[in-house]
Amino acid sequence: MTVKWSPDSWRGKPISQVPDYPDQGALEAVEGRLRAFPPLVFAGEARRLTQRLAEVAEGRAFLLQGGDCAESFAEFRADNIRDTFRVLLQMAVVLTFGAACPVIKVGRMAGQFAKPRSAPTETIEGNELPAYRGDIVNGIEFTAAARRPDPERLVQGYNQAAATLNLLRAFAQGGFADLHKVHRWNLDFLADSPQGHRYAELADRLTETLDFMSACGLTGDTHREIRETDFYTSHEALLLVYEQALTRVDSLTGQWYDCSAHMLWIGDRTRQPGSAHIEFLRGVQNPLGLKCGPSLEPDELLRLIDTLNPANVPGRLTLIVRMGHERVEQKLPPLIRAVERAGAKVVWSCDPMHGNTIKSPSGYKTRPFDRILAEVRGFFAVHQAEGTYGGGVHFEMTGQDVTECIGGAQAITEERLADRYHTHCDPRLNASQSLELAFLIAESLKKERSATARRIAQAS
Repeated sequence: MTVKWSPDSWRGKPISQVPDYPDQGALEAVEGRLRAFPPLVFAGEARRLTQRLAEVAEGRAFLLQGGDCAESFAEFRADNIRDTFRVLLQMAVVLTFGAACPVIKVGRMAGQFAKPRSAPTETIEGNELPAYRGDIVNGIEFTAAARRPDPERLVQGYNQAAATLNLLRAFAQGGFADLHKVHRWNLDFLADSPQGHRYAELADRLTETLDFMSACGLTGDTHREIRETDFYTSHEALLLVYEQALTRVDSLTGQWYDCSAHMLWIGDRTRQPGSAHIEFLRGVQNPLGLKCGPSLEPDELLRLIDTLNPANVPGRLTLIVRMGHERVEQKLPPLIRAVERAGAKVVWSCDPMHGNTIKSPSGYKTRPFDRILAEVRGFFAVHQAEGTYGGGVHFEMTGQDVTECIGGAQAITEERLADRYHTHCDPRLNASQSLELAFLIAESLKKERSATARRIAQAS
């Protein structure tokens, strides 16, 4: 018998990775204000994303999910949003050619403010302060005033998310995403790079294809997919006071939706069965993601799947695998086999970022690009061996020309990390590295498609 759910039933469950607000009265006042604000996204949009992700679960589409590690208030500029969106469009074009199927684009944008931390406090030169948990919670400056959790930041996060969503919708539907403009998506600093040249060649091929289609009467006027794109938002549902305040009943279905984003995911640190985060997200009807780290055992995964998707709805649940390059080929197969035996309908996605973080000798947190690529290769190799479909990638990136992850075609060295190390939290791929990753995935998808075709031919 299903235990009754309500938007606040999580409050009686064990919870971790949440800030300790010193003024509970101020927090409750902010929650009340947020409950009166308009929704950021709509239930119908979230339902449509579930339907699109169902196509991924069936092997007929591919999920591209990327964006900032933690959005900041200081770097909130239209150019930054545009450039990240532009790189995601470039990656989608590359993947569409490789996968020969639709690419579902989901941004880590318009809400990815809060971050889990490995320790609740940070100590510098003997001074201990609360850890920085993202701009929606506290400030990055190492002072007692900045590190004090401030509920007013929830309102600022909401306002920034609303403005970001407004701009993203304009880019997606207002002509910026028109496939005839593929050449214009190449960023200036990327154009002369090896990946920029490779992308330009692909864009030339696409332009020729579009000219042929136009001659046949297939234009942007007759097919909106040529001139527009669907773009969805997502973030980790970490601050449940914020998520609950933006959860509303859909007037069409009577079901609850978290209207802070189209898709929410549960992190590897908060996915314990019976936890507050699992309790809250099991009751909203948005498509969900579940981070699957190396400590996750098959039996526990099946319990979580049964809790989060008891009706086994395709597209409802995406399993985001984050094992690390050395462990993915060992840890992933048992999970896949358990899910297959249970007949669970899920999307399998690869997060090659979080399991490959190291600290450089100079003290910078970084991610070696060769390890990121190795985990991606291992992820697809396992799915090919198991006869299952690796249907997505989830990564941290930016459209800015940063130097935060070492390696790649640009050959960013440990010594160059300080050149443009701008992240507020975790290191991100820059535009060149993101495109390089997209080309690798495209090649893996081509091999997977060829292997599937061979299996079908042999079976017949």
